[in-house]
Amino acid sequence: MKKKIFIYSMALLGVFTATSCQDGRLDKEPLDSFANNSLFWNNPSSVEGYAAAFYNLFTGYGNGGYGDFYFKFLSDDQVGAAFETWKFINVPAESSDWSATWDEIRRANAMIESLQEMATTMDATTKNHWIGVARLMRGWQHWDLVRKFGDCPWVDHAPDINDPILYAPREDRDVVMDHVLEDLNFACANINDVSSQTTWSRNMANAMKAHICLWEGTFRKYRTQDVNGKPADLEGANRFLQACVDACNEVMPDYSLCDNYQSIYNSETLAGNTEIIFYKEYAKDVFEHSLIDYTCTTTKMSGMSKDAFDSYLFLDGKTKANTSYDNTDAGVMALSANDGQMHLNIQNLLEVRDKRLGQTIDSVLCYGGGWPRIKDGNPMTSSSGYGVSKYDNVSIDPNYRQNTYSNYTSAPLYWLAVIYLDYAEAKAELGTLTNDDLNKTINLLKARAGLPPITVDVADAGDNDMGVSPLIWEIRRERRCELMFDNDFRYWDLIRWHQLDKLDNSVNPDIMLGANVMNATDYTDATSGNYIDGSTGRVREYDPKHYLYPIPSKQLSLNENLKPQNPGWE
Repeated sequence: MKKKIFIYSMALLGVFTATSCQDGRLDKEPLDSFANNSLFWNNPSSVEGYAAAFYNLFTGYGNGGYGDFYFKFLSDDQVGAAFETWKFINVPAESSDWSATWDEIRRANAMIESLQEMATTMDATTKNHWIGVARLMRGWQHWDLVRKFGDCPWVDHAPDINDPILYAPREDRDVVMDHVLEDLNFACANINDVSSQTTWSRNMANAMKAHICLWEGTFRKYRTQDVNGKPADLEGANRFLQACVDACNEVMPDYSLCDNYQSIYNSETLAGNTEIIFYKEYAKDVFEHSLIDYTCTTTKMSGMSKDAFDSYLFLDGKTKANTSYDNTDAGVMALSANDGQMHLNIQNLLEVRDKRLGQTIDSVLCYGGGWPRIKDGNPMTSSSGYGVSKYDNVSIDPNYRQNTYSNYTSAPLYWLAVIYLDYAEAKAELGTLTNDDLNKTINLLKARAGLPPITVDVADAGDNDMGVSPLIWEIRRERRCELMFDNDFRYWDLIRWHQLDKLDNSVNPDIMLGANVMNATDYTDATSGNYIDGSTGRVREYDPKHYLYPIPSKQLSLNENLKPQNPGWE
């Protein structure tokens, strides 16, 4: 029994990670080495150093590996260069999605307890600021467990190896999320109100609160009996949706949209950008990522799907079926100055569409022998033909753009466009959205994209396949187009809307199709009709069990009180 306690406790005990904000290296030492050090916990600089370990959770464009932008291929927005199926097909013995999250929860709890018990000479405002930071992280990490695994233990202290919590059963996910909201509220009330865009601030806390509360509110509203075994909870849904609205109202007055949509994603620094609430700074030759490299070298890109391409409206604000513009999606062969070769070009298609489309994908299709975005550079190919240009910065030295772990553009983490989307969706779900609300949120995004505004009485566009009102559908469309390939939003949006069946390509074939190559003279790979087929002949079938990850089998063996296994994974 003692052996089991020790093994299982490792998931909850964790380690302290002191993080260098300059180079991203990790230096590890036991978390409990600071447990009884009152000098440490009374020193704000020491506490700040301890809390810096949490910055690693904000992956951005990557911490020496894949990040949360572009690389999350399990969605209807991207056609995987290799066929992308569900994250779990079988129950794993272990999973970092489970264990690593408990490490961070224990780190946060240790910080809270130590400050409460030993920071006796620290002024109350500073002390509550750092407790707020720890509670923000604790709430965020519990939410991450809930959205992945459903019911889970709520842990509000740092356990030792004899703590009964190590053998606790899972709590109802609704109860856990109520605790999460308490943590978020404390954080938003106590974290310092500062203007920094790279550290903890009250606006950053409210932005996180808005995101989590929108997720939880819509999840509770749309869940059905076959998912998680729980019916809809409209009272709870409205409480979280209103909390989202309140958080957005705290943030919006302090920011304004920048003029250049793409600059949010490809700037060497986001310092001073009026739209940015919180971002991850990279540094040339010091702390770098590989996002640009993966989208402008010979590595085949996971390109935009036909389904995503078709979601972008035309400049008259209408869909492909209803627009007054030429609605063809077939490119034409044209000479490229970058390599002196003939390639399919879709510039004429992009000129009549939502401007964000032309700032997200290349105007030249990338297939066959490829096309170099960099003049005389590496030829690029894409699984769908649509090259992803959104994150590239053509003014940066090609030697940095095309080399692994040599990219140093900054990554947005929380920014105003997301707050606008959160606010409009939450109010629409509550039934309180007005035209004034649209004019100060969604319609500002549309104006930047060159699209006409909408009203609360927006007409049905004819492509609504989610069974929601035309207004909510258009807000969801706006979210998809504004946040294309960003921060793994799309997958978790489909989860909270209970629309995960949209990832079944046997029912929705357009999510695995790409560009129209009917005019190509040099395309020989698989097509479906005139469209590139990126499915490689494989089918990803929907099963309700995928709304939740399976609990790792080793954890169920070590703590039988975690049973039963999640539905469908038994």
